[in-house]
Amino acid sequence: MKLDELIAIISEKIGTTINQSMLAESLGITRQTISNRIKNASEVTVSELKRVESFFKINLSSKSEDVVYIDYYSDVFASCGRGSIVFSSEKTKLPIATSMISGYSKNKLYSMINASGNSMAPTIDNGDKLIVEHWTGNQIQDNKIYVFCYNNEFFVKRLSKNLDEIIIKSDNPEYRIRTISGKSVYDLILIGKIVATIKQLD
Repeated sequence: MKLDELIAIISEKIGTTINQSMLAESLGITRQTISNRIKNASEVTVSELKRVESFFKINLSSKSEDVVYIDYYSDVFASCGRGSIVFSSEKTKLPIATSMISGYSKNKLYSMINASGNSMAPTIDNGDKLIVEHWTGNQIQDNKIYVFCYNNEFFVKRLSKNLDEIIIKSDNPEYRIRTISGKSVYDLILIGKIVATIKQLD
C-alpha cells in the first residue's frame, strides 16, 4: 500500500478528508517527508499502519484478510551500503498479509530478506525485512527499489535505465549516484523488486 492510497482509505474510514500534514502527525514525521515518499511511491510499513490505526482509532485490517506464506531467508542480507555477500540460504515460512504487498498476485513469486546498511534510509533502515517480488524478465521500472547482484555482492537500490546504462541511486544523500554502462550492464543480475518493507521495531 502506498501513502496516497493510505490517505484515501483513512479518509473513507473516518468520514472526512485528511491531508498530508495530518498523516505526518499520525506517523511522527514531517509533511515534507510524506510528500517526498509519495513522490517516490514509497510503501507503508506494518509498524506505520499500527501507528495510524492507534492515532485515528480505526481498524485497517480485516479478520478475513488473505495471508500468504513467504520464504524468509534469515541469513541473507542485501546491502544498502557498500555491498555484502550471501553466506547462507536457509529459509523458513512466514505469514504475510497480502494487503501489505504492493501489486500482490498469486501468480508471482515472493521471498523475504534482511536489509543491511543505511544508504536507503529513511525508506529502508538497517535490519528491516524486505519482501522481494522475483524478477520475471520485465523491464526495469524507473526509480523503483530493486535487489540485485553485482560483482558477487547483493545490493538494494533504486534503479533507472537510460539507453545502454543503468543508474543506481540511494535515498541517503550521503551516497553518490553510480552508473553501470557498456558490457558491464550484463554483469548486473536482477533478483527482484522490493514490494514491501517491514520495519524493525524499536
